[in-house]
Amino acid sequence: MERSNRKSFNLRNFALSYGFLIVLALVFLTYSVFTENFLTLGNLLNILHAAAPTVILASGLALVIMTGKLDISIGSIIFLATAIGGALLTRANVSPWIAIPLMAVIGLACGALNGFIVTVLRVNPFITTMGTMFILRGAALFVSEGILVGIPDYMKKFGNAKVGPVFLDTLIAIAILILMTVIHTRTKFGRHVMAVGNGEEIAKRLGVRTRRVIFTTFLLSGLFASLGGIVSMSQLGGVSLRMGVGLEFTGIATAVIGGISLFGGEGSYTGLALGALTLVVIENGLIHMGASPYIFPLVRGGIIFIAMYADSLKSRVQTRVRTEPIETTSATAAAD
Repeated sequence: MERSNRKSFNLRNFALSYGFLIVLALVFLTYSVFTENFLTLGNLLNILHAAAPTVILASGLALVIMTGKLDISIGSIIFLATAIGGALLTRANVSPWIAIPLMAVIGLACGALNGFIVTVLRVNPFITTMGTMFILRGAALFVSEGILVGIPDYMKKFGNAKVGPVFLDTLIAIAILILMTVIHTRTKFGRHVMAVGNGEEIAKRLGVRTRRVIFTTFLLSGLFASLGGIVSMSQLGGVSLRMGVGLEFTGIATAVIGGISLFGGEGSYTGLALGALTLVVIENGLIHMGASPYIFPLVRGGIIFIAMYADSLKSRVQTRVRTEPIETTSATAAAD
């Protein structure tokens, strides 16, 4: 009986851990069978191309989530960085060798602001980034003067540049994933991020400089948001007034679908890539099936809800598993 219960639990834990991988495989198979052009090399490369900005912007956000915190300002950071960069490139004719690094610096500055408020002023991360989300979007609207900001032709060409058959931004996203995987798995900082996510007070007692770690994650979140914004701006060919809207929740969903727990201390960058591909594959397949574009937000919202629920359910299961041995030990001791 005991062996049967253990087997049942393992099956449930497997479903919670790899459910979206199974869903992705089934969706991929369905689209391949019922659409003509989904399973072609060109479309598969387009899927990777479309996923590149999401992968890049979520790479820094993932570190924040791994510490058990949230950053919902990344969409506004993207808007501000690209609005300023686009204005410099078109209105002031500033060299891209100056404008593009400046956009990255703006992302760093916004991340540093969030990190300062959270770690020094000790304001709740959700409240902090909600406030900066509105402030930064307001600043971006002021810079853009409420109109579409265009970009030079060479930036548009960058958005569709290829190395062989593969889009350049896809290769950039892969390089960033490899870099962040090394940082996450092979460095002291990566280990400290997971330690903070598994218990900030415990990590502090073990000698981890928790405030510095948290500040750095917000710093990197701002940086990678601006880098993702640069790629997105190049793909779109300009900066619209809705630039970055909803990308904070897309980034969170990407992380959670990929197995990065909102409760912190769990996740990988391989999973992050999987999460981004899941969202893009589903929307790409809907396009090939001729679905209305108005249904996309509904589908995306449903995916986000399911991902959040699955993460919460997995956390409860893991908590129950950790407490069961303690309860068993206590009961045995009481019986003795």
